[in-house]
Amino acid sequence: MSLVIAVDDPRADDVQALIARHLAFAHAQDTPPEGRFALALDGLVDTAITFFTARRGGELVAMGALRELDTSHGEVKSMHTITEARGQRIGRAMLEHLIDEARRRGYERVSLETGSMDAFIPARSLYADAGFAPCGPFGDYPEAAWSTFMTLRLR
Repeated sequence: MSLVIAVDDPRADDVQALIARHLAFAHAQDTPPEGRFALALDGLVDTAITFFTARRGGELVAMGALRELDTSHGEVKSMHTITEARGQRIGRAMLEHLIDEARRRGYERVSLETGSMDAFIPARSLYADAGFAPCGPFGDYPEAAWSTFMTLRLR
């Protein structure tokens, strides 16, 4: 079955369940409350965010979002693949989709914040393999030991 990545509504029931799984994972990582930047539903319906899902055979398998920080800079947010679908290049497909969308919008770069704990090693590896490099904090993020910041120059 082919993978379909498209703009979706984060208020849909199955999407809300995936958001809940994503938040549970993020909150279980020993990050202090002030260092938790995973977006809940109210953050995902912000007009600066475009929310995407990946579905295979109609089944929701992943999500990701692109936030416009300004007309030249985007941010990858809320990347999550269901446990049962990991290792099948679905996260890579979602990330490539978000990067392609950032290029289509004319962004000069796209950045992200992820955890610095061991549980986030697979995510950091995915981002590094896609060409993201370490950077300092951007936007409103504070410098913090629990955060890893990465950016990808698009032009």
